[in-house]
Amino acid sequence: MKILLLGSGAREHALARALASDPATTELVVAPGNPGTAAIATNISADANDPEAVVALARQMGADLVVIGPEAPLVAGVADAVRAAGIACFGPGAGAARLEGSKAFAKEVMASAGVPTAKAAVCDTPAELEAALDRFGAPHVVKDDGLAAGKGVVVTPDRATALDHGLACLAKQGGRVVVEDYLDGPEASVFCVCDGATVRALAPAQDFKRLGDGDTGPNTGGMGSYTPLTWAPADLAEQVVDTVAQPVIDELARRGTAFIGLLYCGLALTSRGLRVVEFNARFGDPETQAVLARLTSSLPELLLAAATGRLAEAPEPTWSARAAVDVVLAAPGYPGTITTGGAITGIEEAESIDGVHVLHAGTGRDDDGALIATGGRVLSIVALGESVSDARERAYQAISRIHLDGAQYRTDIAAGR
Repeated sequence: MKILLLGSGAREHALARALASDPATTELVVAPGNPGTAAIATNISADANDPEAVVALARQMGADLVVIGPEAPLVAGVADAVRAAGIACFGPGAGAARLEGSKAFAKEVMASAGVPTAKAAVCDTPAELEAALDRFGAPHVVKDDGLAAGKGVVVTPDRATALDHGLACLAKQGGRVVVEDYLDGPEASVFCVCDGATVRALAPAQDFKRLGDGDTGPNTGGMGSYTPLTWAPADLAEQVVDTVAQPVIDELARRGTAFIGLLYCGLALTSRGLRVVEFNARFGDPETQAVLARLTSSLPELLLAAATGRLAEAPEPTWSARAAVDVVLAAPGYPGTITTGGAITGIEEAESIDGVHVLHAGTGRDDDGALIATGGRVLSIVALGESVSDARERAYQAISRIHLDGAQYRTDIAAGR
């Protein structure tokens, strides 16, 4: 099949790698892509957030399937436009993507579907925000209601810090903020492939949001991940389908809003049981990089089955017994004011280690064709191993061979797992 993949990050490079290596894929175009996807697919410069431009590109290449990577095109209605043009699309329409685009909407849907989650208050004014902070108490959990690229959440014992973040969210045009009860226990991510009625769960993973070792520093888009979760219940994926994903998909269908695509379930395994922390409407980054490294069944056939309403006929995904660890290398200054333009070397040396591959995120080429950093998260270094500790050792051995002046990365991804 001919596939058009939208996006330019390491998540999209991981998707492209899994799609391009499968015999079901006859042509893969990535828009706009990055230097990593250029090595395995055809990159085409196009605005992935422009529904008309995406439809025109899909028609031009005769795409059998469009796969949407990032959240912004989903909220912009790109999936709606592609489906209206008669082309199969893996990605929810704008109505269903509100699960990610509005945390208040997600809370409303969960309440209707009986899905366990943290108690919350939706605040539209500073007075409501202050009252919610006092009602829930510390640690304070304050979330921007809208899209924030994974960096709109503050969890802090300090009321002043929580209040400042909430006020900044309210100051945006149409700004709202959600204050939640704090959920104890470890977090996990479970991706669920959906066709509007049927759900198939992928292997659970865990990511690391804070910038620094020991979960210190500001929240980021994610600094690393690993899978499998040997400490989690063996039936975690099944629990999530039964108590979270299927009820939500059914509730949206009842409202006339089919969810076709990837429902990312961010979870806390609390002392009171499983609770939903957040939903995303697309593959998560950086968990995708680790999860897809272990996938042994066909990704293009799975996504096409979901996009065409035939997921019930598709077999369950299958997984390697090996573990995968993903460590993110970020630019100087990330997640604040970043420094770009630095030369990147050592990727070939890193990939010479058995089980290691490097995925591009914020990279580009200078006028001489040399690889440079162009974004905050620059590379994902992914390693497979016989255990999580083995994969972790390979990932850090590999990242030590890569050079970017001022680069930063956590040294404790999957430590002790």
